[in-house]
Amino acid sequence: MLPASLPGSVSHRTSALDAVVFGVDVQSGDVRGDAPSYALCVFDGESIERDVVSYRKLRRVIADREPAMVATDNMYELAENKDALIALLGDLPDGTRLVQVTGDERPEPLSRVAKRHGVPYGKDPMQEAEAAARLAARNVGYEVSAFTDTTEVKVARGRSTGKGGWSEDRYTRKIHGSVKRRSREVESELDDAALDYEKDVTEKYGGFSNAIFRVSGRPEDIPVSRERSGDVRIEIERERRDGIEFHPLVKRRDHVLVGIDPGTTTAVAVVGLDGEVLDVLSTRTADTADVIEWIVERGRPIVVAADVTPMPETVEKIRRSFDAAPWTPTSDLPVDTKQHRTREEGYDNDHERDAMAAALSAFDEREDQFRRIARKVPPEFDPGEVTARVVTGEESVEAVLDDLTEPEDDDAEETEHTTRELTEEERRIRDLERQVERLQSHVDQLEDTVDEKDERIEELEGELDEARREERREARERREVTRLQRKNERLEREIDDLEDETETLESKLDRLKELWKLDHSNFADVSAKKKDLVPVKPVEKFTTNALEQAHENYGLAEDDVIFLRDASGAGRSTAERLVDVEPWVVLKAGGDLSEVADEILFENDIPVGPAADVRMQEVDELAVARESDIESVIEDWKDRAEERRKEQNAEMVDQIISEHRVRDDEAGASGL
Repeated sequence: MLPASLPGSVSHRTSALDAVVFGVDVQSGDVRGDAPSYALCVFDGESIERDVVSYRKLRRVIADREPAMVATDNMYELAENKDALIALLGDLPDGTRLVQVTGDERPEPLSRVAKRHGVPYGKDPMQEAEAAARLAARNVGYEVSAFTDTTEVKVARGRSTGKGGWSEDRYTRKIHGSVKRRSREVESELDDAALDYEKDVTEKYGGFSNAIFRVSGRPEDIPVSRERSGDVRIEIERERRDGIEFHPLVKRRDHVLVGIDPGTTTAVAVVGLDGEVLDVLSTRTADTADVIEWIVERGRPIVVAADVTPMPETVEKIRRSFDAAPWTPTSDLPVDTKQHRTREEGYDNDHERDAMAAALSAFDEREDQFRRIARKVPPEFDPGEVTARVVTGEESVEAVLDDLTEPEDDDAEETEHTTRELTEEERRIRDLERQVERLQSHVDQLEDTVDEKDERIEELEGELDEARREERREARERREVTRLQRKNERLEREIDDLEDETETLESKLDRLKELWKLDHSNFADVSAKKKDLVPVKPVEKFTTNALEQAHENYGLAEDDVIFLRDASGAGRSTAERLVDVEPWVVLKAGGDLSEVADEILFENDIPVGPAADVRMQEVDELAVARESDIESVIEDWKDRAEERRKEQNAEMVDQIISEHRVRDDEAGASGL
């Protein structure tokens, strides 16, 4: 079934609009100057509100009331240049469109557009604002657009993760986990709304740092809004175009030529007055009314053509409904002729080819006539309208132009002609009127036939409605299956994520079990003294990365025995990081501590001793040692530390004495 609603070039409204329309015109000043004021007309289809507002108040009123359209005769009355215009379009509410009622890149005078559409017009700014509002309410004009119908939805961190440190690992994981969880929710909402999108995710420690969705739709079509709460923020931004574009509020209905190929499969081709194929249709289900409706949506036919002669009854019926001129070939068009004429056009079947061939052949026959008419029509007139009247009404171009510019004949002129004999043209008109009467009688007979066929049509429509209901039911089932498939895919992704998380937790649990076993193992050579055992946590190198890796594997905590396999290379920050752990003792096997690391550990009373003095037994990555050996190493370190402090104190005393003697010598020398 073809769509039931038919957009026209003019929408004659008789009731209030669904939303208000703002008409705007400069009252005084200029947007490029200081403090311009605007005439504002608010039109809801019935009532009108008028006001004079500043530019700032105009922007505020637009944001508060969110009109369907802001109409003006010149878009640059609201913005000083292209960049400012793009900024204005970006600040408009999601459901508000900026409309230039006078045209696109080459606008017409507002007075001419208003006159053409029967809208009151005056030169006062408030009258021009009202005319713009009424024209936009009739869908006259072009939407000014700087954005595509693609919207970027970005889910990102709502706060900084900090500078690092042991205590901030969980904090970072929490933020990234929140971003990942909210991203999944946004993805689910887009799937439920059946919107097409592309997703780009940046994975970080514990989850996502951001997820970007490029959605095919405007912000008002997306079931997600801007937000900033806690760990997550959502930003929504429409994709910018390269420049400014204009889109008609309704599809323009130009005058066209139509070719029709009737039958079980009906095909229709629409061709413009320039010979371009505008659209083509082939259908098995549409009836004559649907075909007429489809044609109405695409133009106003002035010629209806068939590829056979005489014109089939169905084509003739459609032609009469438009009061268009007929065209048929002198004999049926051969297949090779139709193939040759449509060789540069695309079509899906022979029916579409035949319909295009008929319309293009009609154009070929009248192409010279169309060009002559176009040359004679002044710029202020619509060439299509003049061409239509010349072709369908058999009027001359001059007569049509006179009729469009001059008022109707007055009564005096009619009276003057009644007293004289009829001219040849007038007698022709009288004969045509009589012919019209005879044709009207024939129409009455045809209407009786139509009534009979209508009954049959009702029966067939009943069958068709039943078939359509069945088709809609199947379509609903298909949509439901698609929705469930998407939901299933989403759940499978969630399962994969949970399995990954479970695997990570199981690995961590295994490591914790190993630590527990290490503290409770029954080693053969120490079974009698297992209470004397303490766990030892090895670290491969004395570096920050190695410390973090050990912390990730089995955790570094206060009063731990830490075994440095390689003690060299540590700097101040690495040594301070180890001090933060507050270990019981540090055992070192290879390499010597750097001076700065040794000084920091000594100042913080962290015992350091050789691993060779401790009997250790390693199990995989873990180790165990006797507590008595550890305490012996600590006692040795304390003795060395006491000696080191004494030496430092002695050096300090010697330095003080030396400094005092130097000052005495300097004082004696100055006395001499």
